[in-house]
Amino acid sequence: MTQHHVVALADGTRLGVDADDPGGRPVLVLLQGQAGAGSWWADLRRRFDDRFRTVTLDQRGTGSTLAPPGDFSTALLAEDVVGALDALGVDRAHVYGTSMGGRVAQVLAARHPDRVASLVLAATSPGGPQAVERSTAVRRALADVDPVRRLGALVGLFYTPAWGTDPSRSRLLGDPTMTVADRQRHLRASARHDAWDLLPSVAAPTLVLHGSEDAMAPVRNAHLIAARVPQARLHVHEGGRHGFFDEFADDLDPVLDAFWTASGVPGRMTG
Repeated sequence: MTQHHVVALADGTRLGVDADDPGGRPVLVLLQGQAGAGSWWADLRRRFDDRFRTVTLDQRGTGSTLAPPGDFSTALLAEDVVGALDALGVDRAHVYGTSMGGRVAQVLAARHPDRVASLVLAATSPGGPQAVERSTAVRRALADVDPVRRLGALVGLFYTPAWGTDPSRSRLLGDPTMTVADRQRHLRASARHDAWDLLPSVAAPTLVLHGSEDAMAPVRNAHLIAARVPQARLHVHEGGRHGFFDEFADDLDPVLDAFWTASGVPGRMTG
């Protein structure tokens, strides 16, 4: 059973956190992409139930979280994760971050190595001048003033044609309750991220996942991260786009299982 918690942080933020009952399992923190609430993981977190106690949180500007006005950074969002773990009484957790959540996870693992037992980074980027940015055409599509065209473009960037075109099938296309101002804050936080100098200090076993056809965060970024993080493993899913970890979740299950087993996570629990 998943329980909702409200975590009060020092700056007045009231962070919405959803955590499964402990059940004797290690903790897996799931960090979603830009402009996504914790509900990003609603269709995926159950895949990990027999191995982990999963924890999600609504980042600032999303879902149930209430935060002071003003810009923030991926570093501040990483500190929010630490605050959530402290409130739950969790000393050390496994972390799986996608897209901007992967950027947050990079900072978390580098600055709090004692809190991160293993790290999965999917569809993300190191940020900064070393990163490979999306094309001008993709930027224009995402900035389209027509919301219908913009949403259609987003579906095509996240999923292959075989998945379909119905956006209601996906949890990954943004939190509809967000304000325009909060969306802009998320965009700025992601754009300002630069973990290049931090990545070599990541000590946790790391798996880098990416789709080969990701136009939102070109796959070259995965190679950069994997080369920068000591002994990181890299898995590129052929044909996958930005939401490959959702569309091809069945294919990725054995990849994740093998990584977590090698990282010392107990095997799947039954019964």
